[in-house]
Amino acid sequence: MSQIPVQVKHAGKSHELTLDTSAPFSAFKEQIYTVTGVPVDRMKIMLKGKGMLKDDTNWSKIAVKPAIVFTVIGAAGELPKPPEKQTVFLEDMDDEELAQVALIPSGLRNLGNTCYMNASLQALRAVPELQEALSFSTGADTFAMALNSLYTELRNTASTVTPMRFLQILREVSYAEEAYSYMLNTLRSVRVPSSNLSVIEQYMKATVRRELKSDEAPAEQPTVAIEEVMKLECHIGRETAYLNQGILNSFTSTLSKLSPTLGREATYTQTSRLTRLPKYLNVHMVRFAWRADIAKKAKVMRQVKFPLVLDALEFVTPELKEKLLPVNRKLTDVERERFERRRTRGRTQQAQGGTSEVELRTAEKTALEALVDPGIKNDLGASESGLFDLVAIVTHKGAAADSGHYMGFVKQSVFRTAEDAKDENDDWFKFDDDKVSVFPKDKIATLSGGGEDSAAYVLLYKSRQLE
Repeated sequence: MSQIPVQVKHAGKSHELTLDTSAPFSAFKEQIYTVTGVPVDRMKIMLKGKGMLKDDTNWSKIAVKPAIVFTVIGAAGELPKPPEKQTVFLEDMDDEELAQVALIPSGLRNLGNTCYMNASLQALRAVPELQEALSFSTGADTFAMALNSLYTELRNTASTVTPMRFLQILREVSYAEEAYSYMLNTLRSVRVPSSNLSVIEQYMKATVRRELKSDEAPAEQPTVAIEEVMKLECHIGRETAYLNQGILNSFTSTLSKLSPTLGREATYTQTSRLTRLPKYLNVHMVRFAWRADIAKKAKVMRQVKFPLVLDALEFVTPELKEKLLPVNRKLTDVERERFERRRTRGRTQQAQGGTSEVELRTAEKTALEALVDPGIKNDLGASESGLFDLVAIVTHKGAAADSGHYMGFVKQSVFRTAEDAKDENDDWFKFDDDKVSVFPKDKIATLSGGGEDSAAYVLLYKSRQLE
């Protein structure tokens, strides 16, 4: 398709144009001039994920989608007399101004083998509720204050950030999963401003029901325990090929203990299922195991595929599944219908019969909200659907836990503002310390392991909601 409807933003206004990808880039600049008045020789065009477009831009190398947004910087017409608020060009902007139009977020400087910390910090940027709660931190919580200061600097600068103060406060940890878990546990004291509840416990805590049953004495009453966890473990065995399989394997284990019925040691099976799903679900790929022959934690190289969309209903108790299933199915159906509408009529605002897309979406959301279980609705930070989108990954490259290199991968939508809400770009950002780049969605599958190259180690899923 060579004729694509696009949006051009300039000086606070949005213009709709038709981009001809068979024509040269200069032709598009001429089009922009006709609606913005910005002379071609003073025009700078930016595209999210691509940065500044050059005059030799080849459209075949850019995935131009309908309604994609181009940002134009430059003064219209002749250079104006000094106004009350002077027009600021990109090259004249300071760090804070650049951050507001930045198409790629800032990275973190490696302060000497701190890639594990940098990767964890970038991944946790995918939890906006945490950043909001941190902004209300007081001086008594030095850890939260330091993290809030760091995240504020990352949001307000286009330059690489040096996390020296945070590093000094972070306790000595040696690898990324430990750093990630330590930060979550330490941040339990940070409260949700509106409720005074722990933001970590409300939005990232799952509850597990563990039933221990005797294999040798069927009449013996099973024992049940409830446990709170901040992450699910994906155990990687010889036959583990998929994330779901590894999680379910970790939910069943055997042990020996004294049987009160038999009066001797007996074998028991412990079966676990979730009784609460949080909005943000952490999954730890158990990729390191102690090897006595080399006296270190060695990496499990096996490839384990993980989904971009995780249906967690197979991990929950029958009671919770019954509550989540209506929303789960309805959400899947609605999103399928929305995809079909986009496919058949593109970005057209008017649906068949005159009903607008906004009206359809409002009706769909109302119908979905009516299906939410009242108890789950009143549980702040709980998943209402059991469907999750992958939003962040911490990876490890190398053969051992205390060596190699860690990187963070975060979905671009995490950094999308409300103004850019219609941008459906599903690509990711790769955070390799201070080097930040665009990482295509179709390459995420390459992080599933199978060797010493970068493999998913911590996965962060966000509960899907209907917008």
